Amino acid sequence: MKIHEYQAKSLLARYGVPVPRGIPCFSVTEAVDAARQLGGGLWVVKAQIHAGGRGKGGGVKVVRSAGELEATAQQMLGMQLVTHQTGPQGQKVARLLVEEGVDIRQEMYVGMVVDRQTQQVALMASAAGGMDIEEVAAHTPEKIHTMQIDPGQGLLPSQAEALARRIDVPEALVGQARDLMLGLYRAFDENDASLAEINPMVVTADGRMLALDAKFNFDDNAAFRHGEWQAWRDVDEEDPNEVEASRFGLSYISLDGNIGCLVNGAGLAMATMDIVKLYGGYPANFLDVGGGATTEKVTEAFKLMLGNPHVQAILVNIFGGIMKCDVIAEGVVAAARQVRLSVPLVVRLEGTNVELGKRILAESGLPILSAANMDDAAAQVVAAVRRS
Repeated sequence: MKIHEYQAKSLLARYGVPVPRGIPCFSVTEAVDAARQLGGGLWVVKAQIHAGGRGKGGGVKVVRSAGELEATAQQMLGMQLVTHQTGPQGQKVARLLVEEGVDIRQEMYVGMVVDRQTQQVALMASAAGGMDIEEVAAHTPEKIHTMQIDPGQGLLPSQAEALARRIDVPEALVGQARDLMLGLYRAFDENDASLAEINPMVVTADGRMLALDAKFNFDDNAAFRHGEWQAWRDVDEEDPNEVEASRFGLSYISLDGNIGCLVNGAGLAMATMDIVKLYGGYPANFLDVGGGATTEKVTEAFKLMLGNPHVQAILVNIFGGIMKCDVIAEGVVAAARQVRLSVPLVVRLEGTNVELGKRILAESGLPILSAANMDDAAAQVVAAVRRS
């Protein structure tokens, strides 16, 4: 789960991380009022979407008058902001963040992710912060310093100070940088984040360290511990199909292909997509119905796949362990009838009650193509697409 910049900064402030004063806005009037509340004569208007690269895409503007701010807010709200992370379709801007202007003297980067290989937290920092940090990572990775944090003891003050010096924080501000990193780590750890970034972390003209931008992603598996996440969630920033899938306990991710895939188990789902690609096909989605699939779940899964106008065929690949093949077969038949399936359907079943499941499919009267194994299933569904 992702949150907006203004939400990330609000979270950081709770952990003592200094951030610029800012106010989220949902209308031009609110933006003008926000500037009046902040005071001064220099403000930054930031589009709030779940994607990076906003500055390069025109989603971050410095303004120097109330009139300029009003015109900028009018232009940004409702625009389709295109960045390297949104794709060519862009993302509609429905929220703004109006912040006080900051006199920046130095920009740095600090971030952390869960390193699954070491089972630790990787703290990354660089003296080359700002909009081009991804190019720095790609072309001059030696400028990014990484430190492994033992989750049993957390980030130590001495570690934070050492890293601050490595990224050229002025000596007089090393203590501020240390406290900022310690606050970022606590926010990351206590809120079950999978990623947290401050880019840029800046030195101001008056000698302060500030988190000028912030990003958090949270581990969805920890949602049961964090009821506040629902208030932070912006479903307008998410794929509508993925939002709908979550209502029925389905794990669904849209892709760019034309073969819908319905599978039980994440590992089998990944293998199914791989073998479809191996046979020259293009998966339209990742869809894991889980081990407790019901007729209702399978029906909703079919609706999701068929809601994609690019889907030309569907592959159902089920290994019946906990879930019995006859139950899945009944769900597939009921779903196909309810949605009035109009594209080729290939089904591969294996496991508990597989023969009964295959008989249910064969006696359904529906034009279902039964596959003997995964190779056969992939070959059949790709051939079906080529014939259509």
